[in-house]
Amino acid sequence: MVWSRRTFSALAGTTALGLTLSGSGGAFARASAPTGPAPDPPGADGTRHTVGFDKYSMLVDGSRVVLWSGEVHPFRLPSPSLWRDVLEKLRAHGYNTISVYVSWNYHSPAPGRYDFTGVRDLDLFLRTAAETGLYVILRPGPYINAEVDAGGFPGWLTATRGTARTSDPTYLSYVDEWLTAVNRIAVRHLYTHGGGTIVLYQLENEYANNVTSPRGRDYMAHLYAKVRADGIDVPLFHNDKGRNGYWAPGTFDTGGESGRYLYGFDGYPSPLAPPPDWGYYGVGGTKGGSTASPETPGLLAEFGGGWFDPWGGVEFDGKGYAESARTRDAAYERRFYLTNLANGIKVHNVYMTFGGTSWGWLPAPVVYTSYDYGAALDEARRPTPKLVPMHQLGQLLHSVPDLAKLDRAADIQVGAKGGASGEAAGITAYHLVNPDTEAHFHILRNDRADDVLAAVPLAGVDVPLPVPVPALDARLLATGLPLGRRTLRYSSAQPMLWLTAGRQDIAVFTGRKGEATRTAVECASKPTVTVLEGKADHAYTSGALRVDAELDGLIRVLVEGGGTDAPFLLLLADDETSVRLWRHDTPSGPVLAYGPALLRTAALRDTTVHLTGDTVEAADLEVWGPRGMSEVVWNQSRLKARATTSGSLRAERRLPGVATVHLPALDNWRFHTENPESDAGFDDSAWKVADRTSSYSTTPVPAGQPVLFADDYGFHYGDVWYRGRFEEAGDAGAAESVSLSYVTGTQGLLMAWLDGKPLGAHRMPVPDKSTVRKGTWSATATFPVRYASGPHVLSVLVRRMQHDMDGAAKDTHKAARGLTAVTFAGASPAVTWRIQGEAAPDPVRGPLNHGGLYGERQGWHLPGFADGGWKAVDFPRAARGQGVAWYRTGFRLAIDPGVDASIGLTLTDDPARAYRVQIFLNGWNMGQYINDVGPQHTFVLPGGVLRTRGANTLALAVLSDGTTPAGPGEVRLTLMGSAAGGVPVTPVDSPGRAHARAS
Repeated sequence: MVWSRRTFSALAGTTALGLTLSGSGGAFARASAPTGPAPDPPGADGTRHTVGFDKYSMLVDGSRVVLWSGEVHPFRLPSPSLWRDVLEKLRAHGYNTISVYVSWNYHSPAPGRYDFTGVRDLDLFLRTAAETGLYVILRPGPYINAEVDAGGFPGWLTATRGTARTSDPTYLSYVDEWLTAVNRIAVRHLYTHGGGTIVLYQLENEYANNVTSPRGRDYMAHLYAKVRADGIDVPLFHNDKGRNGYWAPGTFDTGGESGRYLYGFDGYPSPLAPPPDWGYYGVGGTKGGSTASPETPGLLAEFGGGWFDPWGGVEFDGKGYAESARTRDAAYERRFYLTNLANGIKVHNVYMTFGGTSWGWLPAPVVYTSYDYGAALDEARRPTPKLVPMHQLGQLLHSVPDLAKLDRAADIQVGAKGGASGEAAGITAYHLVNPDTEAHFHILRNDRADDVLAAVPLAGVDVPLPVPVPALDARLLATGLPLGRRTLRYSSAQPMLWLTAGRQDIAVFTGRKGEATRTAVECASKPTVTVLEGKADHAYTSGALRVDAELDGLIRVLVEGGGTDAPFLLLLADDETSVRLWRHDTPSGPVLAYGPALLRTAALRDTTVHLTGDTVEAADLEVWGPRGMSEVVWNQSRLKARATTSGSLRAERRLPGVATVHLPALDNWRFHTENPESDAGFDDSAWKVADRTSSYSTTPVPAGQPVLFADDYGFHYGDVWYRGRFEEAGDAGAAESVSLSYVTGTQGLLMAWLDGKPLGAHRMPVPDKSTVRKGTWSATATFPVRYASGPHVLSVLVRRMQHDMDGAAKDTHKAARGLTAVTFAGASPAVTWRIQGEAAPDPVRGPLNHGGLYGERQGWHLPGFADGGWKAVDFPRAARGQGVAWYRTGFRLAIDPGVDASIGLTLTDDPARAYRVQIFLNGWNMGQYINDVGPQHTFVLPGGVLRTRGANTLALAVLSDGTTPAGPGEVRLTLMGSAAGGVPVTPVDSPGRAHARAS
């Protein structure tokens, strides 16, 4: 619902119900650093910088800055070219910072081996961030959680002595190796040294279980000393899992160093509850969020930008990440993020802002392949409506330095009227003031399901019209705010940005489409006012120009004179329009562009402004910039442009939209059965003998059994095979059954054969509401057996899934994976075991790419494999049988190089069919599909891995338990989105069959 000007007039005089918000805390003392312009966008400029903080905000070269950050993980996008695309989109949409986990398991295939090349090139990622003008918050663990396998611990660490996340010497020796490798790169990218843009560095992650123990305090002290010894000199912090005051400054030994460490905390509040106050307006003390460390700025290291979804999709009722985005939408962001800002949060990181893909065996047991997260930038790198408030708030924080230094101000009386029946309705109001400039800010939050009108006295200035606050939404209002050479008295619209371009000052205010707004700008005398575009009424009264307008598109009002020589351009934009206004700072001054779907870069050379960006639909292009600008170049094409009465240059022709993208059908499939390991005569002599008697696993070794845990034999990812040989000299059928005990991650699977004949399969249950966070599952599968005397072979395939995370610091990542015990009923044959898992790590794709299937070990997933002898088949398939089958095909794409196409692979079938598919594109394991579990059906194929101009190889490894016919059914390419523009994409190297090893 929106309100017209008539509705506003009718309600303006209505008697409203007063509301005073009270809470703990009073005005905070002034800090020494004054309010001033934000620092210039950062880069690797070779100049030394200072990075510090006080209780209000971060200080960069003495200037205050709010770090408005988005979480992005390079390991969840295995295409380095596209890192730039994501970072440019975040920067354009208002972020000035990114937060980056570095996952130990992604870089370390074995103890002492660390790989930072190719898709793991951290140095390249940090260079790209600096080139994009983004600060970096680096989070290298050692433990990261992040819904990745073992919480980021490498697979080999699961089979080592020592207790992780403590001061255990063995564990610390491995940690020191890891940090040495990471910090060797990080130190080159510190903003303090001018080599990059790292301004904050995290010690550990949500470390809550050893707060009071000596081994916990010693561990944190060790990490602090190690990081400093490695040359990391930016401020350090830890992120508390909740609001507990854990690891606040002074709670552990920092070697005598003070004033260089911050308390941070995480929060993922339910969208169904009112936003919590974790600062100025909260409960105070150690449980109050930022109040646990009153001398450092509020640091929200992770705040929910969505939520993850488990196998089966029970978190979002099977609707997947679209439902995550719907329940945490743009209104949610305004309501919760503005509440955080009102509570003094000045380092604000949204987790996730780009979620990406947990490809290969990267995901933790609690999630499936997609890590879209319902994030503002979706898994296919497409902007979503959730970027609207982030775009507006990011631009505001950059343009209005007053917001970096705020005290809680006096509570105000807010009148409210709303609801379908017209009953009185209150809202939550926050009032803050900058102690230096005396600019006042009001955040009005509506937690009702009805729209509300608020009668607001803004710092003693009554707004003549009620301010609409839509249902479950919020807005920020300001008064006394400098807008260049003029001052805002008040506005019922939300300020978004201001800048000086040429001779004139430009200010942008925003709101929902159809809202009636009133904006008053102080003028010493009556100005000359021209409405250049749209509809607006204006009047001069009481020393201020008042502009009334109903938001629709872009309304332009030019103000000249009034006691100031410089013209003032007031732009009033509805939300949809606001995200087509792009500010970009250049050494020559700021540039404001209007029209295209994205502005990536802007540069001024002589009198020409060079712009790069994207369009989806045909779009106008208009640019404001420094004086003397007379020509426009868009994506290297010179455009004819004319000067406008708005003081801009406007292209005479519209920018073209994106061309149609044509995708081929997937046909010409070839088929081959697999699992020769199930045959009695298979040669397993090269396999490892499973004869160990002890383990460092947290899973006890059953009495009378050898260690069968896969990790103890060096097999850490994907499927694992067991072959047990025994002889039974007694009567035929002496053993009645065999029981196979096994442990896996979520949705693990076991299949067994005796002497080449299927015994059956067992799978772990689909998580429900009570088990959705369970990461380790154990079960025993019992099968009846009949066999004659003589030698026998029991073959077992376990899809082990992934290691549990260790969020509680209890070594849960060391829980066994694979078989744990094998017993017979009616007989006790002596069994000798051999085990085989994944081959040596792929030198390009890394240790998480492939598992222990026969086809993987032979390179059937690789583009160079010769499959000419395989049988030709068509889809859909309806094969029945227990085991593994492979399907391969090739296809070519010829997408225009000027088009950025996001392409996925979609699989659909009868949901009653029980089978799962490993998807390999050009040898890269792009994820796992479980047909009868879901909810994921479309898998993103990132450009670079996908050859958008050339040949591609698609391989599908299908596991079927034999209980139903198995597909695949329909398999097709899906266009998930496209844009004209994008970034140049380099194909990710593919080494053919280089890594195929054991049989």
